[in-house]
Formats: sequence, structure tokens, C-alpha cells
Amino acid sequence: MSRRLAAAEERWPLAGAFVISRGTKSEAQVVVASLAEAGVVGRGECTPYERYGETTASVLAEIAGVRGAVEAGCGREALQGLLAPGAARNALDCALWDLEAKLTGVRAWTRAGRVRLDPVKTAYTLSLDTPGRMAEAAARAARRPMLKLKLGAEGDLERVRAVREAAPRTRLVVDANEAWDFPTLQALAPALAGLDVRLIEQPLPAGEDAALEAYEGPVLLGADESLHSRAELDACTRRYGCVNIKLDKAGGLTEALALAAEARARGLKIMIGSMVATSLSMAPAMILAQGADFVDLDGPLLLARDREPGLGYLGSMIEPPRPELWG
Repeated sequence: MSRRLAAAEERWPLAGAFVISRGTKSEAQVVVASLAEAGVVGRGECTPYERYGETTASVLAEIAGVRGAVEAGCGREALQGLLAPGAARNALDCALWDLEAKLTGVRAWTRAGRVRLDPVKTAYTLSLDTPGRMAEAAARAARRPMLKLKLGAEGDLERVRAVREAAPRTRLVVDANEAWDFPTLQALAPALAGLDVRLIEQPLPAGEDAALEAYEGPVLLGADESLHSRAELDACTRRYGCVNIKLDKAGGLTEALALAAEARARGLKIMIGSMVATSLSMAPAMILAQGADFVDLDGPLLLARDREPGLGYLGSMIEPPRPELWG
């Protein structure tokens, strides 16, 4: 077997500023890993995330560190022991899934145990802004089935009220990105329930969320930054009713599938999310999104342009990936 590994950074401009409680970004910085073997190429994309101590340089260095093992034929299961959960392992794991599919002619979702891959509906994210500007954005997106509101600053309740008035029929999810404390959550939850908010994502900082074990509020809580892989699932089960599974946190589709299965067995609801990235990042997550309670795979909708070929988005409906893209 002759296999060659390549990895490179890519930058994709956003259509507008993407603002959360931790800051603003204007482009998606991703790393694409490519595995060439027997005349075909498997690809995987990841998004290094500063919140988790990652940069494009550190991820490229991690990938380079396992080049010998990967080029010698390392498979997905062996890869789990070579790299920790995170962006670098995600890019390589997804590239291996894609390579296997192309070498065998068997689609990745079939190898994952699914008979078919159905279209899914994604949430659409509104950046943190003033209530008025978020209401304007919500009015433009009012026909979408679900809006995800980035919160985490003074006036959050006014933001949600303004969005609800502008989009009275859409489902709402709010994401504080670790910016609240427990008293703030307790104060806001009843009012958010009155505005028909279905989920509050990551209200408290990861590692400081034990207080959530005493939460008895009316809105479901979702773990994002607090959950990476199965290693955090015990604590999250005590504190949350939903978990946001992202390939970049779990370290690839292999771990994410096992994480989703165990989370479901524990009675947790499932959100499938992603970082802001191209369709190459979203494509493997489409397998996870089958039957999920919440889907947040709108990254390509936030870009000025997506890669070609990309996923097919019809409004908020995402079509399964074509083989030329992934899997």
C-alpha cells in the first residue's frame, strides 16, 4: 500500500461578522487533510478553535506528528489512540472515512450502519448584536424553522423578546457560550420559557457548571463546551438534558458516533453542531444528524462562498453530500 498524507490551511471569508460572547470573526480558518491512495483521495476538514488551545499551526503540527503512522496504513480505530479528541484527529478521521468510501465504492453512511441518508433541517444562527439588529436579522430569516440566537451580554432578554416579535412562529434556541452565571440562568429561564425558547446552550463556563445539578428551570439545558467526547458524558448527564456533539470536539466521526449512541442510551437529547466552516466539515455530520433533536449545520450559509461542490441547501433543508464532496 502506498498512501500519502497532505494537510493545508484554508481561509474562507464570512458573509458578515460572526459575533459571540467571546469575540468576533470575519473568516473561517480551516485545515484540510488529504489522503491519496490507489488513485483516489479522501479528505477531511477541521476548524481549530482557540477556546480549546488550538491554532491552524498547532493542528498542522499534530497531523505532521502522526504522518508516519497514517501513511503506513493506520486505520480509524488505531487513530483514536494516536491523537486526543480535537480538530486534528477530526480532519484525519473524516479523511479516512472518505478514503474508505472511495476505495470500496460503499458510501460512508452505509459503513456507519445506516440504510440511507435523508435530508435534514438546520437551525440558522443570529450573531450577538443589539436587540434591534437581531430583530432585523430575525425578520429576514423568519421563515426558517429554527433560529439559534447568540447571547451573553447585558440585555439578553430584550434580544430574545425582539427576535420573538420579529419571528413569531419559528423555534428558538439560545446559546450563551459560557457567559452567564447560575443566578442569571435562574432569573432568565422562566421568561425564556414564556417566549417558547426550546433550549439554552452552555449557560455556564465549562468546568464551573456543577451548579446546574440543582437547576429545575422550565427550559432544557444543552452542553456544548462542557462536552467533547465520552469522557465528559457522566458529568454532562447530571447537569444537562441535551448534548451538542461536534466532530471537531469529539475528534472525528468515529468517536462522535459512539458518543451519540451512548448519549441516547442515557436518555439525553442530541444536537449535532459544527464550527463555522465549509460543506466539507458539514458532510460527515449529516450522518450524525439523522434523527437528532436539534441540527445546527449552517456554517456554509454564513460564508461569502462555499467550496464546490458543496452541500445542497434549499432554505434550511440540507441534502446528503454527493460522493465528489465526501463519503
